[in-house]
Amino acid sequence: MRLSIVIPVYNSEDFLRQCLGHIGKSTHAPHEVIVVDDGSTDGSARVARQWGARLLSTDGRMGPALARNLGARLATGDVLFFLDADVCVRPGTAAQVAAAFEDEPALDALIGSYDDAPAEPDFLSRYRNLMHCYVHQTGRRAASTFWSGCGAIRRDVFLSHSGFDTAYGRPAIEDIELGYRLKSSGCVILLDDAIQVKHLKKWTFWGLVKTDVLDRGIPWTELILRDANMPDDLNLQLSQRVSVALVYLLLLAAVAGAFWLGAPFFAPFLGLLFFALNRYWMDAAHARSVAVNLLMFGAIAALACLAYFSGQLALVPFLVFMAPLLFLRHRYEKPSGRRARTIRFCFGLYTAGAIACCLWYAPHHPAVAAVFLLLAVVIFLNNSFYLFLAEKQGRAFAIAAIPFHLLYHFYNGVSFAVGLSRHLWRGLKRRAAPGEARAGGPGRL
Repeated sequence: MRLSIVIPVYNSEDFLRQCLGHIGKSTHAPHEVIVVDDGSTDGSARVARQWGARLLSTDGRMGPALARNLGARLATGDVLFFLDADVCVRPGTAAQVAAAFEDEPALDALIGSYDDAPAEPDFLSRYRNLMHCYVHQTGRRAASTFWSGCGAIRRDVFLSHSGFDTAYGRPAIEDIELGYRLKSSGCVILLDDAIQVKHLKKWTFWGLVKTDVLDRGIPWTELILRDANMPDDLNLQLSQRVSVALVYLLLLAAVAGAFWLGAPFFAPFLGLLFFALNRYWMDAAHARSVAVNLLMFGAIAALACLAYFSGQLALVPFLVFMAPLLFLRHRYEKPSGRRARTIRFCFGLYTAGAIACCLWYAPHHPAVAAVFLLLAVVIFLNNSFYLFLAEKQGRAFAIAAIPFHLLYHFYNGVSFAVGLSRHLWRGLKRRAAPGEARAGGPGRL
């Protein structure tokens, strides 16, 4: 089985060097490695040549969909194995892919998974990459779509379906859209969770939000509405859709509690949220930004004053006691040793104190009771994900991930609302101009 590895690259010479280096250690040598330079201005092309890859160029920034189509059109292998430039295969990955297609003649396409050991050590990158790993490790074997980060497809099948949709001029959901077309035509796509690659990407907060909302959430919503197809799999499981609705109810309950109780509600609620959410900022700016450190101390002081003047004196020691823990780098890594046990004890003590302060009002204030009830239901629905995080990185890491996961559900709701609005608007425009052709469509090879 001749395997053609196709890698689009844009300004990622360091990642590409690692990617090609790991391919070079494969126990099953690929038939060819094709790197498609999508208008890079760094040394990506030079790296590809140094590692002996076949180098193609899009002659300008055209997007990964067109770059992959170019590589696929000029490939000579039987199977196209698409990889992102920021992933590293294992020595046996190429052999696993080739064996899968040899053993199952009816197989049209195959996707793998990120591994559970992301390259970047910061909290946000580990959280994000582990979430992607969890989604694929728990997905159905009969996959509902395709994934170009680590996905293989028979070349004749790819060409007969016109490849990726080049209407996506930037990294988006071109692989998902192709997967939907493959499934609608009866193709067999399998998810093999044993085929794993390491993700090298370092995530930033705003980069994560932008990717999830603009590059994936909104266009994916439009694709679902266009095809009237929402499979109960991967990120679209029923539990995830219910979680989105519950997060908005949780937000409404929190606003109601703040309106009725004022500072007595805000002090413990914001205190708990602040300590849970700050990990990304401190990992990113620890010992390098005086302004960020001063901002952290200022926020702690403000919360302590809010607690003091609202009559919650018991909360003040917790805030002061926990403040030094903010500056212990990577405190959410999988724990070991006496230092880690001390950190876990202090973090647990503060969390218990803050929650106790909130629960004090629950029997007398329905809004506060609703906040905790809704939060408990959301955590229960996503319990398997949090247990997965706890197994891989420790319980403190899993607890710290909950606010980010709630935020993920929140902006998924925003993405759906915007995508629905755009879909309805396009429908109105089409009815106003019935002769106009549908925008987008299959990719052009």
